[in-house]
Amino acid sequence: MKENRTFTQKASRRIATVWLEFEIFLLHMIACFPSHHVRRFCYRLAGMTIGTGSTLHTGARFYNPAKIRIGKDTIIGEDVVLDGRDSLTIGDHVDFATGVMIYNSQHDINSEGFGAISAPVTIGDYVFVGPRAIILPGVTIGRGAVVAAGAVVTRDVEPFAIVGGVPAKVIGERKQKDLHYRLGRSAWFR
Repeated sequence: MKENRTFTQKASRRIATVWLEFEIFLLHMIACFPSHHVRRFCYRLAGMTIGTGSTLHTGARFYNPAKIRIGKDTIIGEDVVLDGRDSLTIGDHVDFATGVMIYNSQHDINSEGFGAISAPVTIGDYVFVGPRAIILPGVTIGRGAVVAAGAVVTRDVEPFAIVGGVPAKVIGERKQKDLHYRLGRSAWFR
């Protein structure tokens, strides 16, 4: 009896994994569709929470979109990778440039089985993340912070800090602290 239950559990997990892989494949195909209105609609159907006025440009890739939350008036640039294998929360009025990668799961290089470890990632309101920046699991980026192009963020970033480098270190501070701007509207077919 126990053997049957184990087989059934394994089969159920495998079917769920294959279904998620198929869903991610479909989202990858939709990411090329030349209308952000259609893409946003499909991403919401897949379980993503996307605030009003937010835009996801072409080429975005996701891992488990159901755990991804995007605030209002946020722009996600082309070819961005958003990892939803753990909770990923992106605030309001956030701007991600082209090629940003956010991961909240990675291999434990010190584990005997090279298993996965994961931790949530939180991006505060009014954050700007430059092109090709990488944010790793467990990181919180505070309100109004700036991540420079190509930075690899391995630790939390304080509000209004400007970080850059590999690994990212504080290289400055944002002078304007009273942030209340709205991001521009994107082109319809971008």
